[in-house]
Amino acid sequence: MEPASRRYLIPLLMLLLLAAGLFAYQATRRAKQHSPPSAVSVEPLPQREVILYFASRNGMGLVAEARDVADAGENRLAEEIIRELGDGPDGDLVPVLPAGAVLRGYSELDGVATLDFSRELVSAHPGGSMSELLTVYGLANSLAVNVPHIRKVRILVEGQAVETLKGHVDLRQPVAADFRFTDPAAENAAATPQENL
Repeated sequence: MEPASRRYLIPLLMLLLLAAGLFAYQATRRAKQHSPPSAVSVEPLPQREVILYFASRNGMGLVAEARDVADAGENRLAEEIIRELGDGPDGDLVPVLPAGAVLRGYSELDGVATLDFSRELVSAHPGGSMSELLTVYGLANSLAVNVPHIRKVRILVEGQAVETLKGHVDLRQPVAADFRFTDPAAENAAATPQENL
């Protein structure tokens, strides 16, 4: 080989290597764009059975309803319970939270759960002393039975303390769970369904 042709051989080889590298890069890039996304397996959260308290059909007491919820850990369980109460009962019981009432915030300290609801807790509430009792104790009892370190609830509306929901139950202090408001007759009827004759 002549020295002049060697002088062009090295740059020509470098140019060919550069072209091959660019071709390989483009081919890899196109393959990534056209390949289907890899399936990411998401493990479902384990389930946990909780007891929720809803109003009996006659509106004279609370009735327990068992439900499975995602077990997102102790910190999130109370919030999940309140959301489930807001979704209403699965059976023929009556909701204790009015439609549109949303939990805006949750905190707990020294056995007291502070529940901050949207204004619909008051504005959409049907009123009446028994209805108000069932709302307050449906919340308190559902939390106390499932989260043993919670003994009382404080209810806020739009971040503010309220005296009552509709003029009947004093909410100026935290309210302790009280299972005297359960309706044993309704619970027995729910536990033993009637057969059609």
